Amino acid sequence: MHHQAKGTRKDRVAIKADEAKVDLIAVVVAVNDIEPCVLTIGQADILPSGPFVLEHRSLQSGLRGWVEQQTGHPLGYIEQLYTFADRDRIGAERQQRAISISYLALTRKEQASGSSKCGWQSWYDYFPWEDHRSGAPPVVLDVLRRRLMEWADAAGDAAKRRERQQRAAIAFGFDDRRWNEELTLQRYELLYEARLVEEASGGQDEAPPAAVSGKAMVADHRRILATGVARLRSKIKYRPVVFELMRPTFTLLQLQRTVEALAGRLLNKPNFRRLVEQQELVEETGDTSVDTGGRPAKLYRFRHAVLDERAIAGTKLPLARA
Repeated sequence: MHHQAKGTRKDRVAIKADEAKVDLIAVVVAVNDIEPCVLTIGQADILPSGPFVLEHRSLQSGLRGWVEQQTGHPLGYIEQLYTFADRDRIGAERQQRAISISYLALTRKEQASGSSKCGWQSWYDYFPWEDHRSGAPPVVLDVLRRRLMEWADAAGDAAKRRERQQRAAIAFGFDDRRWNEELTLQRYELLYEARLVEEASGGQDEAPPAAVSGKAMVADHRRILATGVARLRSKIKYRPVVFELMRPTFTLLQLQRTVEALAGRLLNKPNFRRLVEQQELVEETGDTSVDTGGRPAKLYRFRHAVLDERAIAGTKLPLARA
């Protein structure tokens, strides 16, 4: 399935090359069994990217060209994420303002060429605090909570301390608050502000080890990845984009595990299946899978007609509460 997001107005805006250097950056996501993965290039943790140049017909065509050149991986579904143009962005010390236009791309891992220049990394390697499928990770309860409270207590006045404490509690679900899986970017930016990630430490040994603070990425690529994770976690609740990550045929359990991998939390099985059936998102193929380790399971496929039937109303695939 490759329904492509339409070019946005931003995608058609003329950009003057003498005013800014424009980079195109791709967050390419696939799900490997039960692990959501992101495509990186080189030996470092770098997202596929390249400059937008006059030869490119459009921003999207430029992005597709760079990703295929660097990874050998043609892109299917893509949508624009966000334009980063902060004056204090890493690497923006030159006179030219640096602008990064980021995109989210969804694919299946087996579609990759297997180029030695690229590799798939679990996005939980970069955000270990985001995987709540087995409950709140120890890194949140044992380390980050204490470090964030120390950061809050170090504020200069009582109002600032309360503001920091509240932000941390809301973002990380402290004090019996509900964990909101969509706040990925807010959590990363809070840790950055508290200097609890390597990118904020300026090369000093201030940040906790990677097992706690996650693997660092070049420049602000981890911030861009966090934006992509948050967008996808939100979007799977109201658009059937999850099927871009599925094989042509799948079991309902495989579909549920994929949604759980992306959301970082478990779902109630009967509620999930009822929601899928009510939305008429899938149809039986008539075949069964024997790869389940138990009784043969029915195989399903995505109903492509749903894209036309609900183009206006929208198609919901909400996360069921366990």
